[in-house]
Amino acid sequence: MRNFTDIGVQIGQVYLPVAGTNLQKWAVIACDQYTSQPQYWQDVQQFVGDAPSTLNLIFPEVYLDKPGAPERITAIRRAMDDYLQADLLVPHEGLIYVERTVAGKTRHGIMLCLDLECYDYQAGSSSLIRATEGTIVDRLPPRIKVREAAALELPHILVLIDDPEHSVIAPLTDAKADFDALYDFELMQGSGHLAAYAVTAQAQDQALQALRLLAEPTTFASKYGVGPDQPVLLFAMGDGNHSLATAKAIWEAKKTSVGLDHPSRYALVEIENVHDQALEFEAIHRALFGLKKDLLIELNRTWGDKFSYTEVATANAMRQRVDGAASARQVIGLIGGGQTYGVIEVNQPSSNLPVGTVQNFLDTFLADGGAETLDYVHGADVLERLALQSGNAGFYFAGMHKSELFKTVILEGALPRKTFSLGHAHEKRFYMEARKIA
Repeated sequence: MRNFTDIGVQIGQVYLPVAGTNLQKWAVIACDQYTSQPQYWQDVQQFVGDAPSTLNLIFPEVYLDKPGAPERITAIRRAMDDYLQADLLVPHEGLIYVERTVAGKTRHGIMLCLDLECYDYQAGSSSLIRATEGTIVDRLPPRIKVREAAALELPHILVLIDDPEHSVIAPLTDAKADFDALYDFELMQGSGHLAAYAVTAQAQDQALQALRLLAEPTTFASKYGVGPDQPVLLFAMGDGNHSLATAKAIWEAKKTSVGLDHPSRYALVEIENVHDQALEFEAIHRALFGLKKDLLIELNRTWGDKFSYTEVATANAMRQRVDGAASARQVIGLIGGGQTYGVIEVNQPSSNLPVGTVQNFLDTFLADGGAETLDYVHGADVLERLALQSGNAGFYFAGMHKSELFKTVILEGALPRKTFSLGHAHEKRFYMEARKIA
């Protein structure tokens, strides 16, 4: 185990399933996906059956508000202990290079641990590791209950680096023929292919040195056109913001009692380069369920003469208007139960991004009893299917360009919560590796 405190990194021990494990049943998608599609998780359960699986080690969030949560958490902890005692997990020391292929595109990443002492998810943070969008603190308690007494962590966290010269990960791609394969298999539910390799000591040192160069203050200031005193942002959250925030909250609560060398000081993540050609930013849409108030009346009441609404004939027409918008006004799609599509335009908005403007409205709308629940939805097709059901509605957003992320966070702070997603739901990270945190 090696610590690199200057860049907030630890290269430690990671646990992988023992040889002979059915990896297609072992690996399951991030717990915060398909939260409005319980059938997905029922299909996963049926496919896994009684086989060893990370499904037994995580809490799919589709079940968070269902009865039996305490019993599910107890079962998760028991399964972790059982898997360890049965030697179903074997340790691996060192950096891991990962490839994920979906729809003919391959993303490249490295598995390492980040130092939670270098991370702050609070608004206005200037830490080395930073949240890229607002953290919903109310979403942490159920995650804390799962993690706080767990023997293992299983990450679906993706963290980004801004490496336009491809100096950190690309050399590992070029050298992978020299690495030992750790796993190589097809994922369930049509989610592509996953492979990983053990990085040699020399290649590992080269990757760490490249990270150091990205974090060099003079290089950082020149890249972003900021002053030399601007705090360096090396690692920016991509996916799993609330999972990393949960790890941070637990660490802050226990560090005085366990000491600074405790494994819970670190969190296992996958690092990817925001400039990876296969990495795509997708918008996260909003779906309202159980409307209690007339949405258009409330929108007009909130925004007044800054607001206009135009009905369009089809979902495709709506998407084209939103995706092609180039005016100073913010343009947002609206889908309503009863087969209606429309385009909202907001002048002089309350937020720099359309998603922030709508989220400000939705926070008040929900607090005032305007709808029963709100969900954050990946994919325009899923949004349409949900929003067209009677009593529901949906807001459709265009995606932000990934090249804007780091400079926006550096200059303006975290984006509105749930602004973007790294790919569609089926492209999310699968649980594969584990790490002891107790």
